[in-house]
Amino acid sequence: MKFIETLKNVWKIEELRNRIIVTLSLLLVYRFGAQVVLPGIDAAQLEGLQGSTEDGLLGLLNAFTGGAFANASVFALGIMPYISASIVVQLMGIAIPYLQKLQKEGASGQKKINQITRWLTIAICLVQAPGYLASLPALGIPTSAFLLGQGTLFYFSSVIILVTGCIFAMWLGEKITDKGIGNGISLLIMVGIIATLPKNFLLNASSRLETNSVMLILFELVIWLLIILASVMLVMAVRKIAVQYARRTASGGYEKNVFGSRQYIPLKLNASGVMPIIFAQAIMFVPSLIGGSSFLKETSAGLWMQANFADIFGFWYNVVFAFLIIVFTYFYTAITVPTNKMADDLKRSGGFIPGIRPGTETSEYLDKIMSQITLPGSIFLALIAVFPAVIVKLMNVQSGWALFFGGTSLLIMVGVAIDTMQQVNSYLLNRHYDGLMKTGKNRKAVA
Repeated sequence: MKFIETLKNVWKIEELRNRIIVTLSLLLVYRFGAQVVLPGIDAAQLEGLQGSTEDGLLGLLNAFTGGAFANASVFALGIMPYISASIVVQLMGIAIPYLQKLQKEGASGQKKINQITRWLTIAICLVQAPGYLASLPALGIPTSAFLLGQGTLFYFSSVIILVTGCIFAMWLGEKITDKGIGNGISLLIMVGIIATLPKNFLLNASSRLETNSVMLILFELVIWLLIILASVMLVMAVRKIAVQYARRTASGGYEKNVFGSRQYIPLKLNASGVMPIIFAQAIMFVPSLIGGSSFLKETSAGLWMQANFADIFGFWYNVVFAFLIIVFTYFYTAITVPTNKMADDLKRSGGFIPGIRPGTETSEYLDKIMSQITLPGSIFLALIAVFPAVIVKLMNVQSGWALFFGGTSLLIMVGVAIDTMQQVNSYLLNRHYDGLMKTGKNRKAVA
């Protein structure tokens, strides 16, 4: 009853209601586009493509696109080219002075960086789109499915449609962020992943029922719920740094004494959220592509890379994957948690950490704490990310369902869901009644 009352309160806030409607509408448009097959391809002959994308790297890519990859859809590239472009731009921001300057210019600099990212997204799409079209016959689409043949006209029109589809998906994500609720790009990925969950669960359950292993289904669900709980704890965990604020005196100055208000700076254990997972996952597509290239395809190194990095449940794949997650967690935390700015803001507001001098010493102290909590946070994140491989080896869970026992899929779902709930929660606490995530006294509605 309490939950139903909270939902009613959500609907009473006009701005929040409009944002939720906009978000759901744009997500519906994205899901509809994922079912629209490219012109010139017979939708009735896609069984081979769908069968070849049920597991492995292609299965993971298909999950990220919400099935659009296996449907030869206009959204077949999904939002991953934009994610790849974002990774490249952020990495170049370390070495290129111009990008470093833009990062320090605030909103105007971020606007230019976003524009650079968009152009780079188009460039990546122009590379990926022809590669996707050329791989369709090898992935199981028969020649008869290409109604207009595979000539220049088909390739030219399909490349334009695929690039436009990716840009349109990116635009939908940005509009959700601006006009809706939650992070639009992350929501698009989450919705695509959730779209494949029921099918994968039913396939795994049916295989268990065939072997009379009903208890295994229940045991898997218990483990799944425990992993979700661990993921929520990872996302929500914070280290509180006590802060003492000086009391303003009648003369307008500050008096640093014990009577000042005491607050906390919450430093998140996983300040980078799901971005290290997305970054690492995008890079993990590279080794198998390099190994299968014309230069290395027949060499021992190329064969080794194809054998070990094409299997997302393989040992070396998960070792490298975990290492990249730890590295990207440190990298993304360093560029998103500005300890220098936090120290300066604290000093200007008359605050200080007990026993630590304001200014540079405070910045160094915060940076030290962030480094200390980022290590266990990154290791925990990496362990959850590689858990699907463990569950496949120990319990012989089907690969599609195993992806939801941690890894990219579960962490993205949990992280995005919590982030969206927190934004809804802030509207409720600031404008209306109790929040979704924590109970409290009713607040008087604001007109």
